[in-house]
Amino acid sequence: MAAFEPILDDDCLFCKIIKGDIPSYTIYEDDMVKAFLDISQGTPGHTLVIPKTHVQDLFAYDSDLASAVFARIPKIARAVKASDDAIIGMNVVNNNGAVAYQSVFHSHFHLIPRYSDKDDFRMIFKDNSKKYDETDYTRLQNAIKAHIND
Repeated sequence: MAAFEPILDDDCLFCKIIKGDIPSYTIYEDDMVKAFLDISQGTPGHTLVIPKTHVQDLFAYDSDLASAVFARIPKIARAVKASDDAIIGMNVVNNNGAVAYQSVFHSHFHLIPRYSDKDDFRMIFKDNSKKYDETDYTRLQNAIKAHIND
C-alpha cells in the first residue's frame, strides 16, 4: 500500500474528532483508524471505529482502505470484550446512507457489546423468504454478480 495521506473535511464531526478539535474518549488510535466511545453508549462500552480519512460510507472505500480499517476491528473488538467479563457477545454494525440509519456521513463501525438478550439493544431481520422462489433468488443473484468488479 502506498503512503497513507488522509483527507479531512472541515465540516465533518468525525474529522473534527480526528483533528482533536472535539474531545473524545479514545480507546485506540494509529495512523489509519481512531476508535472512541460512542457518546450514546447504546450498551456500556459501545465504541466507534472510523478511518482517519474522510470517506462518506462503505461504498466509497477502495480495497486498501478496507483492508486497513477492517484488519483493525477484531483487535479493538477483543479489547472491548476483555474490558468487562459480563460482555458475552457483540454486534458490529455499519450503516450506509440515511435510509440505513447513518447519521454522521463519515464511515464508521459500531462495536456494541452485548451483555444479555435483555440489554435494550435490538435488530430485526424480517423473514421474507415466503415471497421468493428459485426464479427470484436467481434473478437477484445474477443482478448482483453482474456488478462484481475485481
